[in-house]
Amino acid sequence: MLFKEITILNQNFEIEHDMYVGTKDDRIIYIGKDTPMEDFGEIYSGKNRLLIPGFYNAHAHSPMALMRGYGENLALMDWLNTRIFPFEDRLNSNAVYWGTLLCMAESLRYGIISSSDMYYFIPDMVKAVADSGAKANISRAVANPMGMDITKLPSMTEARDAITQFNGIENGRIIIDASIHAEYTSNEETVRCVADLAKEMDVRMHVHLSETKSEHEECKARHGGMSPAQYFNQCGIFDVPAIAAHCVWCEGEDFDILKEKGVTVASNPVSNLKLASGICNVTEMLKREIPVALGTDSVASNNNLSFFEEMKTFAILAKVREQNPTVITPKQALEAATINGAQAQGRYDCGAIKEGNKADLLVLRTDVANMHPVHNMLNNIVYSATDGDIVMTMADGKVLYKDGEYTTIDIEKTIFETEAATAAILKQL
Repeated sequence: MLFKEITILNQNFEIEHDMYVGTKDDRIIYIGKDTPMEDFGEIYSGKNRLLIPGFYNAHAHSPMALMRGYGENLALMDWLNTRIFPFEDRLNSNAVYWGTLLCMAESLRYGIISSSDMYYFIPDMVKAVADSGAKANISRAVANPMGMDITKLPSMTEARDAITQFNGIENGRIIIDASIHAEYTSNEETVRCVADLAKEMDVRMHVHLSETKSEHEECKARHGGMSPAQYFNQCGIFDVPAIAAHCVWCEGEDFDILKEKGVTVASNPVSNLKLASGICNVTEMLKREIPVALGTDSVASNNNLSFFEEMKTFAILAKVREQNPTVITPKQALEAATINGAQAQGRYDCGAIKEGNKADLLVLRTDVANMHPVHNMLNNIVYSATDGDIVMTMADGKVLYKDGEYTTIDIEKTIFETEAATAAILKQL
């Protein structure tokens, strides 16, 4: 496809007007002011349009679409124990497939190209992502709250099998990570075994870290004053590239560990607000050059996957936390939503509009009231744009969503099947 005379957010996150961007197969192969001589097939008029990189969701639980709105106005542990865990105990392959596919449809509508997904029923999640045309880093979250014999723990077997069977399939669209759910859901032997698995299989890591004050403080009480970051670091969890979700209550030495180990923090501002978990100190992290990406968490705790909402909240919360309106520039917010997330997933040829990169692209309308006037387009993208302004989502050079229509997902069937699967589970509760 050739995007003709279109405004773009370039690889330096600067605006350029009247550009040509050509994609072939799964790559961007031309960016320039001049009309290319090569035939790119379909020509897309760039009039009143803006081309930006696709979004990368650094922390998600896609099958939890089935629980959207199911556990409202509850504290995190009450929410988990009285609503989420009982529902999850009755999940099955069919429900997970359709719940994941519904989240892929919502993701594509909202411009999310790829998600770092932590859950179980991995084969069903893999099938849904593969069918949708999207990308995902999927991890089988390992938990062992009862301290079972690690050799008899099904989740460990499933985690290893998932890496062996699915890592790198679909031309690299699907990557399998390792995952320990959290400090409070496992014993030390399990944590160390997951760390060893990641190193042995040469995969990335995905963890929950210091989401709530009680989690953070209770970990210190259990482990001789060690915070979750210190504990995980001692157990080897950060010896491979890792995403640490939330990090709301990180303190002191935690920041040094995250920096030294190159851990990417997945900030989930909307979910953390809704569950009253707190506000992540992203300003301190960015000062220390700790990579920060954006995550939505699940729609059970969010309740949608709007990345424009996430970006705006991310920037505003930092200003409120610091009582300083100058912190978090629009460029930093956009980097967190795009290139930082892509790199956290190990997708180093993604996340920016650059020749040779994967063609993961969004087209936004600019001929709408909320995008004018334009004093600074980056300000408008972060603070003014809405999900309805997205008119095209492209992943690996393939258009997956355009003008309200999906090219790979039967949205009516997906909604029907998700509702049916949810109803069947609720009858059991």
